[in-house]
Amino acid sequence: MKKLWLLFTAVFALLTISATQLQAQDEEKESNFSVGADVYSNYVWRGSKLGTGPSFQPSVKFVTGGLTLGVWGAFDAAGYTEADPYISYSFPFGLSLGLTDYYLPGLEAFDFSDSTGSHALELNAGFAVGGLSLSANYIVNEAGGVASTGGDMYFQAGYAFKYFNLFVGAGDGWYTSDGEFAICNLGLGTSKEIKITDTFSVPVTGQVILNLEKEQFYLVVGFTL
Repeated sequence: MKKLWLLFTAVFALLTISATQLQAQDEEKESNFSVGADVYSNYVWRGSKLGTGPSFQPSVKFVTGGLTLGVWGAFDAAGYTEADPYISYSFPFGLSLGLTDYYLPGLEAFDFSDSTGSHALELNAGFAVGGLSLSANYIVNEAGGVASTGGDMYFQAGYAFKYFNLFVGAGDGWYTSDGEFAICNLGLGTSKEIKITDTFSVPVTGQVILNLEKEQFYLVVGFTL
């Protein structure tokens, strides 16, 4: 596990350095680096609520061609923190492949043990065509600090219509109360832009989510800064 995480870190660092050098070679082009921030009424991930209260979710990423390198995070006033580096590649025909490192700040950054490990590495794949989207995700290691048992799986299918989208997700391990495979993320989402001025508007999203396995119902609303 430690060797795998070090390999992930080394690849991430090398690609970031290469990306920075490429960016420096042509300052006249639009930057491939971007930052973003979302604010949500609460943080519901794959059908499970994480943290307490409103969640601030910043991100930093570099995109060149189909390659994306980034770090995404989530923070709330009650003390929940998350910082997830990731690498992904998108192909022109709709397929994307990636690797995500789920890490909770506050845990020891270099703890790779099964019992208290602070990193859960996930292989992920997605496919999108028209309004249809499919994804498959697999945790490769056990990490007690982030409650990963290793072998955790999650699959999701969604379809985007003109004014709303529907999605259904199922998983085991992390995603269910007994660790058994079950539907855990069933929902409907929509979005709109709220016009503030003639030149500025705020994208707003909303989701209604039902976790059939845990018998929990959520309403999540958020906006992008």
